[in-house]
Amino acid sequence: MAGAKPGVHALQLKPVSVHEALKKGGKFIKWDEPTLEPKLKDNNNVPPTLVTLKVDPDGFYLYWTGGSNLEVEILDINTIRDTRTGKYAKQPKDAKVRDVLGFGKGENVEGKLVTVVHGNDLVNISFLNFQAMQKDAAKIWTDELFTLATNILSQNASRHTFLLKAYTKLKLQVNQDGKIPVKNVLKMFSDKRRVETALEQCGLVNNKAEGIKPDDFTWEAFQRFLDSLCLRPEIQSIFEESGSKRKPFISLDQLMDFINRRQRDSRLNEVLYPPLKREQVRQIMEKYETNASQLERDQISLQAFSRYLEGEENSIVPPERLDIIDDMNQPLSHYFINSSHNTYLTVGQLTGLSSVEIYRQVLLTGCRCVELDCWKGRPHDEEPYITHGFTMTTEIPFKEVIEAIAESAFKTSPYPLILSFENHVDSAKQQAKMAEYCRTIFGDALLIEPLEKYPLVPGQALPSPQELLGKILIKNKKKHQHHRPSSSGSIRRRELEEQSSPNIDCPLMDSEGGQPLSNGEEKLVERMVKDFEPRKSLGGEGESEEDEDDEPTAELKKPNSDEGTASSEVNATEEMSTLVNYIEPVKFKSFEVANKRRKFFEMSSLVETKGMDTLKSSPIEFVEYNKNQLSRIYPKGTRVDSSNYMPQLFWNVGCQMVALNFQTLDLPMQLNMGVFEYNGHSGYLLKPEFMRRTDKHFDPFTENIVDGIVANTVKIKVLSGQFLIDKKVGVYVEVDIFGLPADTKRKYRTKTSNGNSLDPVWDDEMFVFNKVVLPTLASLRIAVFEENGKFIGHRILPVSAIRPGYHYINLKNELNQPLLLPSLLVYAEAQDYIPNEHQEYAEALTNPIKHISQLHKRETQLAALIEDNSEHVPNQPKDGEKTKMEWEDISQSRPQLPVPVLENAPDIIKLPAPAQSPKEDLIATVLAEVQAQSIEELKQQKNYLKALKKQGKEIKEMRKKHLKKVWNLSKEQKSRNCQLQSDTQRRRSQMEKHLKRSIKKNEPHDPVQRDLTALDQELEKQTVQLREWQMQELLKLRQQLHSLEREKHQTHLQEALQKLKETTVECQAAQLKKLKETCEKEKKELQKILDRKRQNSICEAKTRDKDKAETELNEINRKHIQDSVSLIRGLEEAQTRRQDKLMLRQREVLQQIDEELPLMQSKLERELEQEYQRLPEEICQHLQLELKSKGLRKDALFSSHCHRSSPSPGPGPGSGPPSNCSTPSYPSTPDRISWTRSMDNSTASLADSTSSSTTPVLSEAEMSFS
Repeated sequence: MAGAKPGVHALQLKPVSVHEALKKGGKFIKWDEPTLEPKLKDNNNVPPTLVTLKVDPDGFYLYWTGGSNLEVEILDINTIRDTRTGKYAKQPKDAKVRDVLGFGKGENVEGKLVTVVHGNDLVNISFLNFQAMQKDAAKIWTDELFTLATNILSQNASRHTFLLKAYTKLKLQVNQDGKIPVKNVLKMFSDKRRVETALEQCGLVNNKAEGIKPDDFTWEAFQRFLDSLCLRPEIQSIFEESGSKRKPFISLDQLMDFINRRQRDSRLNEVLYPPLKREQVRQIMEKYETNASQLERDQISLQAFSRYLEGEENSIVPPERLDIIDDMNQPLSHYFINSSHNTYLTVGQLTGLSSVEIYRQVLLTGCRCVELDCWKGRPHDEEPYITHGFTMTTEIPFKEVIEAIAESAFKTSPYPLILSFENHVDSAKQQAKMAEYCRTIFGDALLIEPLEKYPLVPGQALPSPQELLGKILIKNKKKHQHHRPSSSGSIRRRELEEQSSPNIDCPLMDSEGGQPLSNGEEKLVERMVKDFEPRKSLGGEGESEEDEDDEPTAELKKPNSDEGTASSEVNATEEMSTLVNYIEPVKFKSFEVANKRRKFFEMSSLVETKGMDTLKSSPIEFVEYNKNQLSRIYPKGTRVDSSNYMPQLFWNVGCQMVALNFQTLDLPMQLNMGVFEYNGHSGYLLKPEFMRRTDKHFDPFTENIVDGIVANTVKIKVLSGQFLIDKKVGVYVEVDIFGLPADTKRKYRTKTSNGNSLDPVWDDEMFVFNKVVLPTLASLRIAVFEENGKFIGHRILPVSAIRPGYHYINLKNELNQPLLLPSLLVYAEAQDYIPNEHQEYAEALTNPIKHISQLHKRETQLAALIEDNSEHVPNQPKDGEKTKMEWEDISQSRPQLPVPVLENAPDIIKLPAPAQSPKEDLIATVLAEVQAQSIEELKQQKNYLKALKKQGKEIKEMRKKHLKKVWNLSKEQKSRNCQLQSDTQRRRSQMEKHLKRSIKKNEPHDPVQRDLTALDQELEKQTVQLREWQMQELLKLRQQLHSLEREKHQTHLQEALQKLKETTVECQAAQLKKLKETCEKEKKELQKILDRKRQNSICEAKTRDKDKAETELNEINRKHIQDSVSLIRGLEEAQTRRQDKLMLRQREVLQQIDEELPLMQSKLERELEQEYQRLPEEICQHLQLELKSKGLRKDALFSSHCHRSSPSPGPGPGSGPPSNCSTPSYPSTPDRISWTRSMDNSTASLADSTSSSTTPVLSEAEMSFS
């Protein structure tokens, strides 16, 4: 990270160079494996098609045409992760495809296959499959595409190159008429109106439905379009400050002063890195100035000056920092090593898929230490497998993982690879099989015997990465000969125990042994934590590797919650032990014990919590330990979401293997990827000198300047942003530094722009990091966010490598992949730190004339004061009256400063040697977060709300029809009531007349009285019967309505959920389409940085030694190609992972909707059944209230109702009338509300289950027809 080789580094990276065969193109058969769920919007189920495959001359895109699709399909080469042919290429499984490709016909079909692996995520990747028509073509295309995809310089191109890449993409994506669709130009930028106006100003077509002729859309026209789109007032200000004084040009001398004064790093040695001379500046002017008349007058225009700021000469980090600049001949313990934890996992630590492919992907990122958790295979095949023990993660075969590692181990880095085994295979037979796989598959790459120069003896330093080039080292517990005999029986004892409890050492699986249990992750976490808590070890050491004094046997046990399964490792057999040499894990006891043993080939693994305790209690001792021995830190077991700790914490004490979860691209992982981008993407970074020298002690918690280390002062001012996001939102920028505890400062933040993401300009104060104690271990992070805090992009830069001056910073996503258009223009200052008490002294040394002038000014001010107060003081010259000769004497003489010389003064002003400059991370990634729409958000969609409203209307119409029947029943009840009253009144009149006659005739009238009494009794009985009939009819109608509503609600529930599902699918498809457009915009920034750095290196090489210029140019081109690989791969991986995460969440939303249907149906059924049971009681209560209001008896009605469960037929035609024909039978006003409520309960239950907007219900007025 900080150990650059001494002297000026000659750039070895090669620039992008496209093979002629790729530029000319070739005929291939493109085939896809038929699938039901394509990850991308490709026609995955189309038959094999003959296409023409090409690469553009700049190496930006792989594109093809042919088949039924008349449009050009393109793939950003920066997103290519890997290319494969032969046995490693994908082979079709579909019989029809195999037949078309010629499988089974005796030909060497495998040698013609080409598989292009691409994506922006380590977990979710995509495959493009081709078959070459010629035999040799497959290997050429595979090798050359991988070379282009892994070119480090192309991944760190200049802004100019990224703009050229965006232009190239527009030129390639022509429509069927051969024109460039205007809509493609509009998609690139957030402000569509400004784009249309800029196109019109440039004389180009701006109608969205039309296309631009390619001949009209030249590179110069595209540059004019960008100039019209963004006026860039901040560039004008910089230009004026450089000396234009409102003139349209500056002179050669002014440009040279600008470059050497503003843009040059004052920390560099002027002998090794001298300022630019006139002829060098003249070359820059000739490169960017197109006006010949201005060049003749040694002038450069504003447009050419702006192009220079975008050029490769002006990158914010020197391109040589991307090359292998560290001394690779130091012991292994002197390097930070890019390390992975639980490499096989693709999601969380408890559930999800384990993957063989992710080993390839992690290795392709430059990782040099991967982890293998090995478990004993089952009896039917006894093949060991890899998984996360005691969890529900899936299993992958050990042998397939070893084969994948062998294939990809040294594709991106030739330096040694460490395999960290966590061995739970308590079977001697299977451990022997593991060892045999390693020997046979790795072959000579596997280091078995220690090097002759580096025997395994105390005090012997470890070999260097250079001496272990191309070697694979095994880290596994080692069996020692002096272990007690009982240890040899431990494995056999475990085998016997396994027969009685075969699943004790296996992850939690179902009875079939193949699929994870379906229990939720939350319950599993609770169960695991409950199991783990009593088993926490006292030492807290993660992997519990034993040293020679440890117990020989340890029964298999479940791990504690922090250490995970590492604490349950078993002892190694002889076969596995022989594979272990320089990476022998032992249990960490103390630094004192390690110092006594001095066995530098022994290393220890610490869980992050134990490591943190050690860091806090013994930081200096920890640094000393890491000078000679390796240490590995890994995440605690309770990080079930695969989150990461901040690796900077352990880099600060020199820990080499700080293992992280590569599948989680959080801030710690982004920092890790940015740091290891440097030193040729080798996966090894040399630690700062103070962390390697045995004669120096270093305290990482120091806040003071360390003797021998030049602290820095860093200042950053964010000037403007360009095309930060493709939508009109406010944006802001945060600036942080990560390093030693004293150096880490978070967070400076700009103001939020006012809805402008196209070209925001900030006028905030400069952000000052006054003292960075150890700049070789510090990183600057600049991140951009939307106004709501949503991440847009960022960049991580090594503090020691930041170039002062005005620079563009091309933003990157989380996977360290550059975004195509988003960038920031910043002004940076990086200089040696000077304490406040020495500031004046240093300024005097820097500018003595200014210092003497200040002293003279003070002298004259004092003289004026003395003149005013004393007549005896001689006359003193007034300010400004000094003669020209006196000023010349002062300027030519060295000032005698009144400040005493302090001990540390030489260190303050001494320039750092370039050999001390570390190679730190340049890269910080930026990828916009995309969240799947929740069910609540989907329920607010218009289509869904419209469907609910329609359902509400249907319920309302049904109830209106029911109320009409109720009204008719009320009329019939009223009619019967009137008829009963009329008949009773007629009979009573006759009886009363008969009674009167009997009285007049003095006849006995008792029979008549009895008839009247009987009439009254009959009237009361018929009245009760009429009331009961009314209740039963009302109940029958209400039950009929309830039955209809039950069916309707059930239908509506299914329809509503189906509509919600359809709406979800439509919204998700639109979101994926928008995401694809976003991905295209994010892919256009990468190529610019690399070409700019390459051009800068070429110019420097030409000016240094013309005799060696050609050799250096070849080396520059080679280094350019090598350095471009990693960054180009990253973006599509992150984008693919983001898309797959989105699609996974979308599928979860659809699954959640499907799972809700039976639950909601059950809930609706319960509510409707409860309502149905309440109907008789509600009607009975209603009629009782009516009877009570009339003063009538209700006992008979109540008792009669309570013994009936179904409607009874009404009274016959001969029933007598009641006493009052004017009483209505429909519910009275006080009871209408409860009646209405009973009718609305079911509707409310549906509305609550499916939408926040309830289904419309009838009002009380509607219910009563008032």
